[in-house]
Amino acid sequence: MRITRVEVWSVEMGLESPYTIAYETVSSCTNVFVRLHTTGPHHGLGCAAPDRHVTGETVEGTIEALERVAGPALLRTDPLRRARLLDRLRAPLSGHPSVRAGLDMALHDLLGKVSGQPLYRILGGFRDRMRTSITVGILPEQETLEQVRAFVGRGFRAVKLKGGIDLERDIERVLRVRAAVGPQIELRFDANQGYTVEQAVRFVEQTKTANVEILEQPTPKGQPDLLGDVTNRVSIPVMADESLLSLVDAFRIAKRGLADMVNVKLMKVGGIDEALAVNSVARSAGLEVMVGCMDEAAISISAALHFALARPNVTYADLDGHIGLDGDPTAGAVILRDGVLYPSPNPGLGA
Repeated sequence: MRITRVEVWSVEMGLESPYTIAYETVSSCTNVFVRLHTTGPHHGLGCAAPDRHVTGETVEGTIEALERVAGPALLRTDPLRRARLLDRLRAPLSGHPSVRAGLDMALHDLLGKVSGQPLYRILGGFRDRMRTSITVGILPEQETLEQVRAFVGRGFRAVKLKGGIDLERDIERVLRVRAAVGPQIELRFDANQGYTVEQAVRFVEQTKTANVEILEQPTPKGQPDLLGDVTNRVSIPVMADESLLSLVDAFRIAKRGLADMVNVKLMKVGGIDEALAVNSVARSAGLEVMVGCMDEAAISISAALHFALARPNVTYADLDGHIGLDGDPTAGAVILRDGVLYPSPNPGLGA
């Protein structure tokens, strides 16, 4: 079996509920899809979700990298020699992590289809479902409460609140949400790099009664020592997100004790194979792992879910980036019931 064609196209998808985080407001997203055609009966489908703030990529640059760099390099190659192909593309695509993630995804999808198995079974098959949190952006208190109640009513049992713009309002929103939902709902908070060390410490102290489970990326990614300062000074787990973009970052965070947890996103690290390597570093250092996402089509969420299902120490999931996307061509690649994600029973990634 050989790759005969690399097909690339982009899809802009509107968000049913636009949201605001510390540094931007998002109302739509554009994902770039890649399909690997082969001489056999199967094809592999992947997806890249470039983000200028997180991955440093643009949609135009992503399409160009797939068409002009990856396409010619993959033609007439054996797609089951995944490690060799991805290693060959590592240097030419060094500044394009979501491109590498999309290609990695397509190759894994093809492997599952050739094998006739859902991918998580091939990768290890530790579990067959996983609860996900649902994210609420920065909103006024009343709108925050309305969204949280609606999500809880749909069966979600873990809620992540975004903040990082106004410390006092963040504290009040967290306290109000806890009072509204009671103690049974898991509550997490993501400052998206918006706090100083002192603000992060104050946030934790002032929200103790709310039992916030995780504080995610409170300080700027370019100043890792600040993240370590917060980790050493607060009583709840601190998670690195934007600070973790590669295997080297994972090693640095683990070696220096900069965080208690890491958020592994396929688009940041470059795909499932790299995520497995990052996870191994985290496991060896005793760091808890969350699998996360950005605004991504269902097949991309599926890839992250299959990675998480395969490994016992990936204990948290924040895989809600596909929910409410209008026009997702891969809708149905994952199954959501009462806040729990299930893989499709179809081979590969299920799309």
